[in-house]
Amino acid sequence: MAAIVTEPQRPSADTPKPSSSYQIDSLRHPAQHGWRVFIFFSSVILLTGFVSLLFADLLWRTGWSPSRTVLLVLFIILFLLMAVGCMQALFGFAIRIVGDSQRITQLTEYKSRNIGSTSTAIVFPIYNEDVIRVCEGLRATYESLEKTGNIEHFDFFILSDSTNPDKWVEEERQWFKLVRDLDALGRIYYRRRFFNDGKKCGNVRDFLSSWGRRYRYFVVGDADSVMRGETLVDLVKMMEAHPHVGLIQTVPALINATSLFGRMQQFANRFYAPIFITGLNYWAQNFGNYWGHNAIIRTEPFMQSCDLPQLPGRKPFGGQILSHDFVEAALMLKDNWEVWMAYDLEGSYEEAPQGLIENAQRDRRWCQGNLQHTMVVFARGLYFISRLHLLLGIFGYLAGPLWLAFLITFNWMRWRHKLTGLTDITTPAHWLQVSGTVHALIVFIICMSVLMLPKFLAIIDLALDKKRREEFSGLPRTVASVITETAFSTLHAPLQMLWHTKFVITNLLGISVGWGTQQRAADGTTWLYAIQRHWGHTLIGLAWGLTVLQMDPASFWWFFPVVAGMMLSIPLSVFTSRTAWGTRAREAGFFLTPEETTPPPEIVSLRKHLASGDGELTAQTKHFGVIQAVIDPYINAIHVSLLREKRFSPHYTETFKRLNMSRNDVHALGEKLLTKGPGTLNADEELMLLCDAETMSWAHQQVWLRPDKTLAAAWLSEIRAFSQG
Repeated sequence: MAAIVTEPQRPSADTPKPSSSYQIDSLRHPAQHGWRVFIFFSSVILLTGFVSLLFADLLWRTGWSPSRTVLLVLFIILFLLMAVGCMQALFGFAIRIVGDSQRITQLTEYKSRNIGSTSTAIVFPIYNEDVIRVCEGLRATYESLEKTGNIEHFDFFILSDSTNPDKWVEEERQWFKLVRDLDALGRIYYRRRFFNDGKKCGNVRDFLSSWGRRYRYFVVGDADSVMRGETLVDLVKMMEAHPHVGLIQTVPALINATSLFGRMQQFANRFYAPIFITGLNYWAQNFGNYWGHNAIIRTEPFMQSCDLPQLPGRKPFGGQILSHDFVEAALMLKDNWEVWMAYDLEGSYEEAPQGLIENAQRDRRWCQGNLQHTMVVFARGLYFISRLHLLLGIFGYLAGPLWLAFLITFNWMRWRHKLTGLTDITTPAHWLQVSGTVHALIVFIICMSVLMLPKFLAIIDLALDKKRREEFSGLPRTVASVITETAFSTLHAPLQMLWHTKFVITNLLGISVGWGTQQRAADGTTWLYAIQRHWGHTLIGLAWGLTVLQMDPASFWWFFPVVAGMMLSIPLSVFTSRTAWGTRAREAGFFLTPEETTPPPEIVSLRKHLASGDGELTAQTKHFGVIQAVIDPYINAIHVSLLREKRFSPHYTETFKRLNMSRNDVHALGEKLLTKGPGTLNADEELMLLCDAETMSWAHQQVWLRPDKTLAAAWLSEIRAFSQG
């Protein structure tokens, strides 16, 4: 066990850099790229301008006022965001029919490229994650890549930032089990940082600073990522075929959803994404974006360009950049490296939250990260399209409070008119010679059409593609799924509006949020937990609805869909989180996706190993990590060997200095652990103990050699359980 290899040999100063010898002077522009941007955003602006004029004309019928000015400004911003999405779907739909050669997979023939001279690292940064899920996703990717015959050109890394001592020990055990099962010693590596400075981007940066010069490319995975081997090989070949490209982002498909909410999100992702992403690629082209995972990156330019600065000021806007991916793409482009989205490359997968609350918790983290981009969007030297990507990300979360402000302003105007008792003096519209009611209905129909057009286009796109119809279980069931998903989205949207408004306000007030582990389980939301999280939404919906009904009964039913989602938030959250409801929908043929009707081998392998439950630790008590690392010779040997390997790292010598402890202090913790029992150490003390190889080796010997009377009673019961098990 002492011969365990945990990390590849650190490259020396004489190691040649794994990069090409070309020099990039300026960013390549595909043919007619400028015209694409002009045509797309001109159509967005023209549509927004036309409908905004209609809306302004409607407001002018009863005279002008400051509140009408506010309402018009809010309408223009909100409709502009809607128009961007609608036009992306419209352009994407048209391109999928007529075809488009200006995409990364079609610009150059890459399939015949030889990758024999390349080296690629596939990294999985993790933070207190479900270890078995991480390892099984890595296993599925590894086995798929092995089948391509190119496994020797790839190395895998589990990059742990975990702060939970139990998770740390479990990660080491599962890593070694994976290496043993796959016979992958020297191919799959595990490394844990003692201090998680910089969070995920700091984890990747730390890895690259130590080992990046060994690899020409690296692929970033998420804790729940799975990628097809052929897809990974194709990505490397594309990078070889395009030496001016710095990053290629795939479009991950959602998989393994079990709850009704998860299945609807998964279905929407797979059904609507093709036309939206195709439209996005139409105007973005080689000025694409990065979503933080399931992407291949050219190592050297990333290391040179993407060392993120600390933002000025205090949190939440200042300090470390949380949503690093958008910024890293912008910095790559700034240094004249192209960023593409390989949207038509299949074989890239991820998972998503299974409940409304878990989804909102993830949104809260992303909200803070995206709002930080207001400090970056005007940075010197960025391309205009990079600023657009950043702005669209920011307004993705500002749309919620803006919509709320629009509704409140509209209610205020109606309530104020009702309270004054004055009669409107109407004037004819400048454009439409119709009544005010018909005029309002026309504007409403246009807005709903802009919202709903992408769904209709996606259905038509499916109807025109026989293969996709079969993958989505046929057109009738798919249409029924779209109708159900649309009804759910109508109820869900007001909740997102309230959540995003709260997130934005708390950030503006300087209240930062933690960047914790994503909730990935699908156990279902309990009624008590739903009440705790949604009681405010319910009260707001009831109060708002009753007020509108009393003050303005004529507009209540137009307003009802907004408050209905709030009033039904508790049962909506509970029932849609249920696995049983998701199972029934699947059995009935609703919300099916291609990965379910014809599952690829990687997903079959992943589900098989997850269902078997193989690799679970037998002791799942609160302190099972330290207990196993001390008692079990096998786990102790793995842990101590990994620690001894880390002595070659310069960070190891600084560990105890940063912990403000000496080795004598750590030895005292070991003595306390043996005499007082595992429960007497807190999590920080357990981490300190687990950081020292000599103390852990000594504690293992002592727990088996000491007389019973010198050990805590808890150890005696653990020893008996281990001996009998």
